[in-house]
Amino acid sequence: MEYPEKLVKAVAARSTGFQLEGFVAGAGPLNPKLMLVGEAPGKNELVDQIPFSGAAGKELLAVMATIRLTRENTYITSAVRSRPFKIVNRLNKKSQTEETVYPNRTPTKKEVLAHAPILDYELQTVQPKLIATLGNIGLQRLLGNHYTITKNHGQLYTGPILELNAAGDGYVFSKKEYRVYPLYHPAAIFYNRKLADTIQRDWQNLGTLL
Repeated sequence: MEYPEKLVKAVAARSTGFQLEGFVAGAGPLNPKLMLVGEAPGKNELVDQIPFSGAAGKELLAVMATIRLTRENTYITSAVRSRPFKIVNRLNKKSQTEETVYPNRTPTKKEVLAHAPILDYELQTVQPKLIATLGNIGLQRLLGNHYTITKNHGQLYTGPILELNAAGDGYVFSKKEYRVYPLYHPAAIFYNRKLADTIQRDWQNLGTLL
């Protein structure tokens, strides 16, 4: 996806003061059957400049393949387009010296709001027939904080979604209606293997919807 330069500069200005780095564009065809909305890029994505190219990406591509989805026929993006990081001072066990590392972290609500113009632009430009959110960040960006992946996964929503308001400091519901299907983030399986059957079932239902 190529974004207007003015839009990219505006989002960069809105992101001033946050611990964010880099920028990874969304990727995929226009007018696809499906748009996937994740959280934010990580270290791998910054290097490769490909959404979901790390460990979670391998899980994602594997489950996508079960319903004949690929990077070529699916648009993949995230609520935040820059990598959120935290600063951690720790003892290196091998060298026994102090070191500073900058691991990935979950984006904050303010960071999601700062990047709202990008996702709004993508939705208006890509015009997907169906949106699937991956985890709580994408889900709550589109439908609000009262939606959670635990409660709403696998349940199709049809109606307006949240978009940036005219003042640029909050959200309003869109006039256009969308179809949104909440899914667990592919990384969820790393932390809870018991979700495997649920995740597979939700994706199979998505395949039926498509």
